[in-house]
Amino acid sequence: MAQIKTSTFTDRLYENVQSIWEKNHNHPFVQEIGKGILHKEKFIYYMKQDYAYLIDYSKLFAVGVLKAQDLETMEKFSHILHDTLHFEMELHRKFAEEFGISREELAATKPTPVNMAYTRYMLNVAQNGSLAEVVACLLPCAWDYWEIGKLLRKQYSNQIATNPYAKWIETYDSETFGEGAKWLIELMNQLAEGKPERELAILEGHFQMTSRYEYLFWDMNYYKQDWPI
Repeated sequence: MAQIKTSTFTDRLYENVQSIWEKNHNHPFVQEIGKGILHKEKFIYYMKQDYAYLIDYSKLFAVGVLKAQDLETMEKFSHILHDTLHFEMELHRKFAEEFGISREELAATKPTPVNMAYTRYMLNVAQNGSLAEVVACLLPCAWDYWEIGKLLRKQYSNQIATNPYAKWIETYDSETFGEGAKWLIELMNQLAEGKPERELAILEGHFQMTSRYEYLFWDMNYYKQDWPI
């Protein structure tokens, strides 16, 4: 007799966020990366803002260590934090150099209003909420970037060899990046188990909100939006 697969909380999140993620995936910034035609200045703008974003995003993993209830979860959050600060950001710096962005420029980047609103939303939730709320905020960026990497690799596989942004696509399509996203998905399901609908709705609210901020982040970089004064 075939075993019936039980639906998980992240199945629900995935199903209900599709209208937002489809807009993310079809945003001209994302699609032009896939085609290799994104204007270089827009990508440079993105690299600087993404670096500023990563500095605050990594702090969420530190909060995860603080709020974790077992040593294994603490170790995993600590490991991701270490890899983000010492490896991912270094790769970011090296990739940026290929586009003529110095390390000094990256370090001096000030976040735009959208960037600041996004990271401050997550940090506020993380500092005042539960571990499950921390993960609900972390997950859309990790998961949807993985989805975008896979999507662009599939859509534009015949153009990868000549795409100046091939390394970007390959990074987010990679097994290494995917493993981090899958761990957060599994942790989200563990933390959601047994919670009443009232608490699940709060978690989904954070997931939806940060998914919307992902769209605003693409839009901000495509149109190079900054402080008006």
